[in-house]
Amino acid sequence: MSILKTLKLTRAQPVRTSNDPVDRARNKVIAALAEQKAMAEAKLAGQNYAQTHMVWRKNEAGQRVRVETLKRLRAGWFVDASGQTFFGLRYAGKPIEFAKDKNAIAVGELIALPAILDKLTEAVRAGELDTQLAAAAAERGHMLRKAG
Repeated sequence: MSILKTLKLTRAQPVRTSNDPVDRARNKVIAALAEQKAMAEAKLAGQNYAQTHMVWRKNEAGQRVRVETLKRLRAGWFVDASGQTFFGLRYAGKPIEFAKDKNAIAVGELIALPAILDKLTEAVRAGELDTQLAAAAAERGHMLRKAG
């Protein structure tokens, strides 16, 4: 009996990732919101959140090697003088306005932040921030072209 006949054979092709810039922007923002949520949950638990990633560095011999290093993350929330917590979202180096002249979400206590980040993730998935993300990306692209 042939070994190939013992296997379940089928016709399949790998799924291509989307080249749609809107989907790419949404996925980047969703990933950033997931990091913010993990950082907030770690802060609430009294732990330090440290995510790592691989980077290329030169070693003592001058050769390029991959090294695992801590990822620099900036908290998207801040606390004002009265103790109120706010969350602001940035994309392409620009703060995102959720509504006209409204660039932050009033959270109240830090303990409420993970639930708000879940709602914000749902809004991004639903496409509610697509115009703001596109505008920020276009402005960043314009800024980069002007500098060059």
